[in-house]
Amino acid sequence: MASRVTDDLFDAASHGARWLADYRGRASTDDVVAQGDPAAWDAAFEELAVAAGDDLGHARRRVQRHAEDIGMGFRIAGDGDERPWPVSPLPLLIGEDEWRGIASGVTQRAELLEAVLTDVYGEAKLVADRALPAAIVTGSPFFLRPMVGLALPGGHQLQFVAFDLARGPDGGWRVLADHVRGPSGAGYALENRLATSRTLGGLQERLNVQRHAPFFAAFREGLTAACKRAEPRIGLLTPGRWNASYAEQAHLARYLGFLLVEGADLTVADDRLYIRTIAGLKRVDALWQRADPRLLDPLAFDSHSQIGVPGLIDALAAHNVLVANSPGAGVLESRAMQAFLPALAERLTGEPLKLPNIATWWCGDDAARAIVEARLDEMRIAPAFDANPLGLPDGAVQGADLSREARAALLADLAKRPEDYVGQEVVRLSTMPVVADSELVARPFTLRVFAARGLDGGWTVLPGGFARIGEHSDARAAAMGDGLWSADVAVIGAEPVALESLVPATDATQIRRNPGTLPSRVADNFYWLGRYLERGEALLTLVRVMLGNSIDADTGAGLDRDTVGRMAGMVVAGGAAAHPERLKRPDLVQLARTALDAQEGWHNIPAINRLARNIAAVSRDRLSADVIRLLDAPHPAKGSMLDRCGSLQRRYAALSGLAAEHMGRTATWRFHDLGRRIERGIVVARLVRTFGMAGATSDDLSTLLDLADSQIGYRQRYLTGVARVPVVDLVALDPGNPRSLAYQVDCIAAHLDQLPVLHDDGLPEDQQAEALALKAMLAATSAATLDADQLGEAERQLVRLSDAIARRYFLQGAEPLRAGGLTLA
Repeated sequence: MASRVTDDLFDAASHGARWLADYRGRASTDDVVAQGDPAAWDAAFEELAVAAGDDLGHARRRVQRHAEDIGMGFRIAGDGDERPWPVSPLPLLIGEDEWRGIASGVTQRAELLEAVLTDVYGEAKLVADRALPAAIVTGSPFFLRPMVGLALPGGHQLQFVAFDLARGPDGGWRVLADHVRGPSGAGYALENRLATSRTLGGLQERLNVQRHAPFFAAFREGLTAACKRAEPRIGLLTPGRWNASYAEQAHLARYLGFLLVEGADLTVADDRLYIRTIAGLKRVDALWQRADPRLLDPLAFDSHSQIGVPGLIDALAAHNVLVANSPGAGVLESRAMQAFLPALAERLTGEPLKLPNIATWWCGDDAARAIVEARLDEMRIAPAFDANPLGLPDGAVQGADLSREARAALLADLAKRPEDYVGQEVVRLSTMPVVADSELVARPFTLRVFAARGLDGGWTVLPGGFARIGEHSDARAAAMGDGLWSADVAVIGAEPVALESLVPATDATQIRRNPGTLPSRVADNFYWLGRYLERGEALLTLVRVMLGNSIDADTGAGLDRDTVGRMAGMVVAGGAAAHPERLKRPDLVQLARTALDAQEGWHNIPAINRLARNIAAVSRDRLSADVIRLLDAPHPAKGSMLDRCGSLQRRYAALSGLAAEHMGRTATWRFHDLGRRIERGIVVARLVRTFGMAGATSDDLSTLLDLADSQIGYRQRYLTGVARVPVVDLVALDPGNPRSLAYQVDCIAAHLDQLPVLHDDGLPEDQQAEALALKAMLAATSAATLDADQLGEAERQLVRLSDAIARRYFLQGAEPLRAGGLTLA
């Protein structure tokens, strides 16, 4: 065994050395491998060879599989579904000495932006002294006038910033862009590190890679310290599931222990921010916002906003909530601002920028405009602000690439509105190795780095970040676009790195069994996730039973025609398909196919599954990767209808099993199970009313047992044929049958007894009273006397109970709670 391990390591080292030598022979002199630490890259290629064997494509697939297991993804505008986050197995290596210079430049730039932003919304001396043109401030769509003169809690405008850096052929770093509105990517940096470390298992220790956890711990401690309360409640405000980086936001919220909230979850009362929860309104002390700041408060900014929180800026002005970053920070992101940052750095910090910008000329200045027009072919021409001006309908372009007509249109509009344009130097990027199509190739890259305020108010820089890698070999920064791959960025050193994590230490003694605040929206989502899954499974069972009995109306074989008609009627009544003209085999098969496979409509199985999948998409921070995978699995397309039914049935069973055996018995699980129990109770009441009333045939009763999944239970109790009263008792009234109506009602009552109530007077709330009344009615009824009217009333009571649960727990505003006398906490 030892000999085999030694041979494998020798082979890996041999493969790695051969790949590295081949890559060095092909890469240019400005590649990071050519300019980097040879021993470090030797180690990286050896670890790559261990993961890849003799197939580099295997390493790429392996790291991608790890990334997908983590559950990260991203969305491109216009896409209906998320895409997997693309990761390259080979990280970018940066030595600690080089990184120390980058971190110093990042810290300086963050302090500079803080100073500029404080002046813009404060004394405005920079504009008054003409160090910064007023047009650059007021011309930005992200200059928010209501923020002028507003003193902020914590005393800072910025708490978290990001910068895109370019490494030039000479090894020097320059800033391509500043990100301060809602900087994205830190979660992807975390995912890249996790996926890469799982693939290249020994690299962390061999190269002493600096860890990410201390940075995130410092950020969390910094936000906490800036809040008024000792144990603040912090939320990550997301625009919702359609945002490009929603998966990253969910990942960060889970990692940092923040609540993932949307605007509809929040409300302001008495200049304080609250989250709607199942236990009432709970105070929120800080928000890390990732939405468009113009939409944060429809009372202060854009009155058409549907995702903001009315009154949020009033709460901010009253110093009752911290918002990171300040809503007005986006004014710093314009390209026009970059043209003035070098001079502003000298004025405000007393030293030049340690990380220079790419050279930028704002055409609103006559001298700069003349330079741009004279050197148009040498420059990249871009919008000065967020919107594309008339001369750049498709955004930034290389001046040399303009057609004669486009050039004339650009120059004409530049003459009319020069303040809308900037010229920028064309930046050439260094390259790094990436695995593409089972081979190593050199591709240009950019680096996104992050800085956050820590406990003392100073800046902490994340050691690394993530690299974006271009699809083509064109080394111009503009040609790379958003990149095709990403890669981990490893800052390496000579000394071992202490193990630090946000995960509690193994010897930690603090215990917590309460998972914390459950927002009303989350409870609502899990409730309906349970209902949709149960509804889909019930419809699928109906289709399977209808198909599985080999119905043949022409020969009279199979079930009675009336029984078949009742089953078809239930499918139609549920809205899954139109009623067939006849009950012959081809008509019933078409009915079943429509219910099983139709892509249009709202009540067939694909539509129900889509609704469940949509809920899962906004619940990533609370669902396991296995559940997400099952819900995202494509609808089965191969095999007979019975085979496809079987495949879906196994999927539903797996989801039910995961909920029953893997979800903690928290309020989240209770709402999920409540949804299942109410939906199943409604279905069982309808089944008994349809197939179990006086005059039911043996076919009716056998079908009822099949549809209620109670055949085995009945056969174990009764050795003779089916009889109506025993069947009805088992399916409707037996509290020991997990598929019976009585069992569902017992579970509902038990769940409601464990959920929070608003009063301590000992009296049942509306939803509890409805459940107790239904439970009493079923307990006082016998199978022999149970009739259609009682079952119909039971169904209506379950619907009323569902409404009562929604009114009490799925809050859409503060009034229901305040009217009930709830003390805001």
